[in-house]
Amino acid sequence: MTESSTPYISAARVTVLAVQPGNPPFRLVEVDGEFIGRASSMTDVLLVAAEAGVTVHDLDDPEAVHWVGGGKFTWSVH
Repeated sequence: MTESSTPYISAARVTVLAVQPGNPPFRLVEVDGEFIGRASSMTDVLLVAAEAGVTVHDLDDPEAVHWVGGGKFTWSVH
């Protein structure tokens, strides 16, 4: 197996999962693979991560945050 055929594993400590239906819709947030909270906005992601001891300076940095099922502007179910 060559290096280029190996799967990419995110180095980001924070993972924001796909939007879940709710009122309001929300996304689950994990730090180091462990569920830490729910977010309904980008600000919530920052707050939940900070409560877990992780400071995020740039939501666009793939080394800081891994977005699953849409980026930082995706907050509604498609």
